[in-house]
Amino acid sequence: MQMRLRSGGTEGLLAEKLEALITQTRAKQAATMSEVQWRGRTVPVKIDKVRIFLLGLADNEEAIAQAEKEETKERLFESLLSECRDAIQAVREELKPDQKQREHSLEVDSGKVSNIQYLHSYLTNIKLSTAIKRNESMAKALQKALLQQQRTEDDGKHTARPQDLIRLYDIILQNLVELTQLPGLEEDKNFQKEIGLKTLVYKAYRCFFIAQSYVLVKKWSEALVLYDRVLKYANEVQSQAGAYKNSLKELPDVQELITQVNAEKYSLQAAAILDTSDTCEAESPSQVKDGKPLSERFETFCLDPSLVSKQASLVHFPPGFLPIPCKPLFFDLALNYVAFPPLEDKVEQKAKSGLTGYIKGIFGFRS
Repeated sequence: MQMRLRSGGTEGLLAEKLEALITQTRAKQAATMSEVQWRGRTVPVKIDKVRIFLLGLADNEEAIAQAEKEETKERLFESLLSECRDAIQAVREELKPDQKQREHSLEVDSGKVSNIQYLHSYLTNIKLSTAIKRNESMAKALQKALLQQQRTEDDGKHTARPQDLIRLYDIILQNLVELTQLPGLEEDKNFQKEIGLKTLVYKAYRCFFIAQSYVLVKKWSEALVLYDRVLKYANEVQSQAGAYKNSLKELPDVQELITQVNAEKYSLQAAAILDTSDTCEAESPSQVKDGKPLSERFETFCLDPSLVSKQASLVHFPPGFLPIPCKPLFFDLALNYVAFPPLEDKVEQKAKSGLTGYIKGIFGFRS
């Protein structure tokens, strides 16, 4: 793998020849490789491209571990992921014509996936695990850049931000979700438990850098709540690790994160107190200069020397005019002396009229 990174002159030609020789050797070894064992199940490997990839996997991982520069690691990771994608594509091509047989094997084996499908899950696990390691390596490099920025803030240049780390951990969490959905591993409780613990670890780190981004904008209360959530995730990992400590060795140290969070909480509380005192010191002179009397600023404490002098400003004097309700200027007094005409005679005539008056009118007996 390291030969691919060298170029130019005789070294480039030598690297190409060595690469061709390594490829031929792997092709010969691939003829003897017939199966692979993963999580207690042995799967036959019949695809040559997959055999070559699996034979070179250990060498590729060793080359990544020995690489010192971040750029070199990034190139090696990309090369490994590219080879893994090619192997997965070769398996997918075998899955298409074998779909009917795979469905039959699902019915016969009571839920067990076929060998070719399980091999696809194995290669997908390698791809997602490699992507997680690559993103974690990039996150470590960004953390170093952030520490250097905090030590040298005079330049005013910010190449790395906590938001970049948050994106990387979001991608890692998405990869972990895809791992839990691999066919053939849904009922593997140990595998699901390991992925759950890894998810808690990366959630803790993601939450930590979200809190760091809030600290930069001086949102102290939000950052403090997020720090408490980081401690909650970390304590859950420590309490549930138990027999899974070996699988968590490659992950970031949770105890180191707890120590760092406790230190950050104390620094945050001190910064919040200093920021509050600075705000009060900045506001108190302006409140005195506003000329407000003491009666209008009881809720604010400030040292005002004028209160003990002969010209103390206690209240506004003379007081200002205030609008008050006033009685109306005119009253309608004439309405009380208005007398309406009597209507008694008209009311009586209406009472006498009726059927009797109608009969008297017919026979001429009118009064």
